[in-house]
Amino acid sequence: MELNIPRTGATPEIRWDASAGILSVSGESYPENSFDFFAPVMQWLSTSLPSLPGLRLEVSVSYMNSSSIKCMLDIFDALGEAHAAGKKVEVVWNYETDNPRALDLAEEFRSEVTFPFLVQAIGS
Repeated sequence: MELNIPRTGATPEIRWDASAGILSVSGESYPENSFDFFAPVMQWLSTSLPSLPGLRLEVSVSYMNSSSIKCMLDIFDALGEAHAAGKKVEVVWNYETDNPRALDLAEEFRSEVTFPFLVQAIGS
């Protein structure tokens, strides 16, 4: 199943690369209604994740508002359930070294999950 949501000024690009098994989220996330924005992602996860052998989520988000953070936690919950069911699930969270708030957010997320979660610095 395809998933390709283009980036806007207030929303990240979200794209599924089936050949690589990578779901990527990049940009900033502060939509007027985060739950509406992320609804297609949650729907995609619920229909596609059970048939996938695994999934790697690559995140490069410089800013998320509080409702986007809640939506990301919902995504991590879905990944956690898949991981508990034996699927290979991992997250790679990229953050710019000059954005300590993004690092803090990544570390908070990592403390909430039980699946592999790599936090890596990019740029300077």
